[in-house]
Amino acid sequence: MSHLITIATCNLNQWALDFEGNRDRILESIKISKERGARLRIGPELEITGYGCLDHFLENDVSLHSWEMYAQIIKRPETHGILLDIGMPLLHKDVRYNCRLLSLDGKILFIRPKIWLANDGNYREMRFFSPWMKTGVVEDFVLPPVIQEVTGQQSIPFGDAVIHTLDTCIGSETCEELFTPQSPHIAMSLDGVEIFTNSSGSHHELRKLNKRLDLIVGATRRCGGVYLYANQRGCDGDRLYYDGCALITVNGRVVAQGSQFSLKDVEVVTATVDLEEVRSYRASVMSRGLQASLSETRYKRIHVPVELAPLSFRFDPTIAPTKSREAFYHIPEEEIALGPACWMWDYVRRCNGSGFFLALSGGIDSCATATIVYSMCRIVLKEIEEGNAQVLQDARKVTRSADDWIPSSPQELTNKLLHTCFMGTENSSKETQNRSAELSQKIGSYHIDLKMDKIVSSMVAIFEVATGKRPIFKIFGGSQIENLALQNIQARLRMVLGYLFAQLLPWVRGIPNTGGLLVLGSANVDECLRGYLTKYDCSSADINPIGGISKTDLKRFIAYASKEFDLPILEDFLNATPTAELEPITKDYVQSDEIDMGMTYEELSEFGYLRKVEKCGPYSMFLKLLHEWTPKLSPSQVAEKVKKFFFFYAINRHKQTVMTPSYHAEQYSPDDNRFDLRPFLINPRFPWAFKKIDQVVAQCEGKTVGNLDVMSVD
Repeated sequence: MSHLITIATCNLNQWALDFEGNRDRILESIKISKERGARLRIGPELEITGYGCLDHFLENDVSLHSWEMYAQIIKRPETHGILLDIGMPLLHKDVRYNCRLLSLDGKILFIRPKIWLANDGNYREMRFFSPWMKTGVVEDFVLPPVIQEVTGQQSIPFGDAVIHTLDTCIGSETCEELFTPQSPHIAMSLDGVEIFTNSSGSHHELRKLNKRLDLIVGATRRCGGVYLYANQRGCDGDRLYYDGCALITVNGRVVAQGSQFSLKDVEVVTATVDLEEVRSYRASVMSRGLQASLSETRYKRIHVPVELAPLSFRFDPTIAPTKSREAFYHIPEEEIALGPACWMWDYVRRCNGSGFFLALSGGIDSCATATIVYSMCRIVLKEIEEGNAQVLQDARKVTRSADDWIPSSPQELTNKLLHTCFMGTENSSKETQNRSAELSQKIGSYHIDLKMDKIVSSMVAIFEVATGKRPIFKIFGGSQIENLALQNIQARLRMVLGYLFAQLLPWVRGIPNTGGLLVLGSANVDECLRGYLTKYDCSSADINPIGGISKTDLKRFIAYASKEFDLPILEDFLNATPTAELEPITKDYVQSDEIDMGMTYEELSEFGYLRKVEKCGPYSMFLKLLHEWTPKLSPSQVAEKVKKFFFFYAINRHKQTVMTPSYHAEQYSPDDNRFDLRPFLINPRFPWAFKKIDQVVAQCEGKTVGNLDVMSVD
């Protein structure tokens, strides 16, 4: 015996406050779902508004426009004949909630508010919404007049309930609720809910997808049932990229999975599942039966007098359950090639930009940024070749090309989109200049070689005229402060020149109707964390695709791209010593980033992870690293490195207040805007913590030490 039903979930590239665009993408997903025979369709979290509205959610206009769009959706006959689960914000008794609205044939069945809100990391949902804390409670919700006119209903159920059709029971979760220790689906499953929906706004981080998929698969492996996961896709108008990967699982098996990175604005994932498999799976587990019979949680059923599986009692040999498959994961190098590239495409096409400008230094960071742009062009070309009309239309719009133009290669598209410039000085080497020029030629960017010594000399001369003092580099006898100032003026002038070129290069090339190029930053997450960059230098830009990626991961990406993209020149960048090239090169001296910082990039990644993810202060970080790094390093060497890291992190924290918006890819990102909320003025010497570290070092070295006045419990 079988009981087959076809269900649909989707990835939608929704944009904050793009009400009509979001509406049209929802309608397209419903159309595709119906064409594939689905009887249930779910979409991403807050899909009508877009998830990333942030403080715009506090504006009542957003709720009003959401109702207006929702009315336009459910009144259309083409949206009838399928159970719809659509997300939007609304007010109930003057309280703002993040809700799922379930409807059928133009009638709203039930509104389910989100119970557990995401309120850490990148998320501040409790700034905008209140959680529904009344377990099992359902109230009447009076519909606004704009909806009453469409549905003929005055009020509907609102609260913690489930939908009960003639042949199954459906319960809703929303995003964060899956990640909580006691997820709602657990109690729902014990009360007989067979189909779970999860509408999500989950962002991409490197190596994060496996955790998400493990939770989804594990939900039905333990509880039995069918789980539909929908997710937002694309740039949210800010630093995050939502990476899709809609999923359908049955009893712990993946039966359908959407793409993680794609330029498709609408992607629908469907599967035909057998509810009898769910019932058999559950009934075979005796402990589940005991827990279900003893469970005191009983959900109110919203009865819907329809059958979602009209063929459930008639055998049809043409319909079969969708076979299970292995879950698919990208390796981190592929994630870097795809995630930031898709984020940049959304950004440039939606901001009415005409391309990018990048200061291509010959180092691995700007090389990685240029390669990601090239990867973006490869993705765009692939979508065009596969017949994606929206991407072709966007490509023509961004490049200001004719209506019949179709790019023939990634290099042709890169030439129209990416403008690179080597901004060299007398401190730059011929090797970096040549690497920049060759990389530009291989990927196709419009490239300029520039010597800026006269500009730098002019600035120093102005200072000398005004003060009577002329600074000189340390290697020629100058002080540390002179040396730093002479480096910083070079970096800051590159930022000024970058914006000049970004505004005027389209004009130089005769590109019509353009307001200029987006300036790309290329400071990696480790340099941001350590503060190893100049405030308002060429890291100050419009967006930074690598600002959340570690140096270690960037190296792996470059090694991957050199082969995958057939760019052997990338090996030269990989093998070069990282250097800012801001100090003179002599027979005996070449500036080195790691020597300047006093720590390796691998150590920086370790420091960053312990500080942010493990929540370590100086003392607890030292104790952890003492066990990990000894005997390779002595206790005093470990202490010195930890102290140095926290000192420079603290004195440079102010730089994060003005850092370029970066693609969020790493858990230890120091982004000051929404992710890493720490002050930027603190005592950089951490006197009490450093005293405790010194005491432990002395104990390890067998020295006699005095007691501190107050000792913490370790």
